[in-house]
Amino acid sequence: MDDRRAGRASSAWAVMPDGVALYVRLTPKGGRDALEGVEPLADGRSVLKARVRAAPENGRANDALIALIASELRAPKSAVSIRAGATARVKTIFIAGAPALYLDALAKLAPTNG
Repeated sequence: MDDRRAGRASSAWAVMPDGVALYVRLTPKGGRDALEGVEPLADGRSVLKARVRAAPENGRANDALIALIASELRAPKSAVSIRAGATARVKTIFIAGAPALYLDALAKLAPTNG
């Protein structure tokens, strides 16, 4: 069960048995590739803000997002996938592997994350 269904909507990520799910708001054609911390959405959910230089055409922005997350979390690109929202701004990204490997890096990206 993810943190949202458990009532912890303030978290931009959820620990799963086999990895970590990230809730990301992507801005394509954002001028640079960067993760910019956590922000709340109007519906109360929290997301990790990401921007990439790539345009949202032919999956290029999604590919750039996967590469960015893999790089920032020092995860293999093959471990990062889009679980939901491939054509939406708000996406669920899954990073396979031991969650402890990624939680410190996520905490540094968003020290105020609940």
